[in-house]
Amino acid sequence: MTTTPQRPLGSGLGPSTTADEAVAGVDLTGRTALVTGGASGLGVETVRALRAAGADVVVPARDPARAAGALDGIDGVDVRPMDLADPASVDAFADTFLAEGRPLHMLVNSAGIMAVPLGRDAAGHEAHFATNHLGHFRLTLRLWPALLGAGGARVVSVSSWGHRRADIDWDDVDFTARPYEPLDAYGQSKTANVLFAVELDRRGRDEGIRGFAVHPGSIITPLGRHTDPANLRRMGVIDENGDPVIDPSRNMKTPEQGAATAVWCAASPQLDGLGGVYCENCDVAPLVPEGAEQAQGPGPAFGVMPYAVDPAAARRLWGLSERLTGVSVD
Repeated sequence: MTTTPQRPLGSGLGPSTTADEAVAGVDLTGRTALVTGGASGLGVETVRALRAAGADVVVPARDPARAAGALDGIDGVDVRPMDLADPASVDAFADTFLAEGRPLHMLVNSAGIMAVPLGRDAAGHEAHFATNHLGHFRLTLRLWPALLGAGGARVVSVSSWGHRRADIDWDDVDFTARPYEPLDAYGQSKTANVLFAVELDRRGRDEGIRGFAVHPGSIITPLGRHTDPANLRRMGVIDENGDPVIDPSRNMKTPEQGAATAVWCAASPQLDGLGGVYCENCDVAPLVPEGAEQAQGPGPAFGVMPYAVDPAAARRLWGLSERLTGVSVD
């Protein structure tokens, strides 16, 4: 299996780095960032750090009023309506944005769902794959002209260690023939996030568009609301009082620390000229050796599985996604 070159840079940052520290000294004045999921969990901290560095930040949200409330205290955030799971809503958002003629320098695809009961979108696609991957695929390709207009843009896909749970099941991505397992569905969608970054970078790099995928760490946010607290305690993510366990050395982080790698990938000059890689702890992650056991829970499981950075699989997923969404940039 061919893989992308996953060589750590020695960035000097690490698991305890916060989002603000990840862009310390970086001036983003005059640059535009768009953050999906920017009104919840890690997205709020991502927005806060990019805005503090001077970026103009747009946050599309299914419920703009609720989003504005969640972002209260962060001045100057442009909240707009968009439902990532509704293709017509994504298209309407993209059309409005493109009509303004604004360049888009940073697109952070942070929205997502995790371990939800079996659900399907209007086209019949399994909910994790539809929301976490296909919705972001559609949004990114529809915004491609704005990314081109930036004269140098980065697209960051927020993935997870959960990619280590499941490769893409090419024969049944929508769980129509196999038993539905929520964490396998989530893992498949997170693998798709990484593969998307790999192929996006290959297609966009000659025009200045670079792609990155990130593992933020294990953070207690609203994303985990469908997970049984008893399971979270067994995994060591929360203590007996229900409070988050914070141990960055084991990838168990605060939201400020969890947002750091996405912010670093979106804006750090340390990544100039690079792309198509999976990052964690504000550095390029190592490749997990072939045959290593897949991680089944949070903790010190570092690195990216080879199947998630396989260029051939990335091209295959791109083609499948084009067929399923009807969107392309060719």
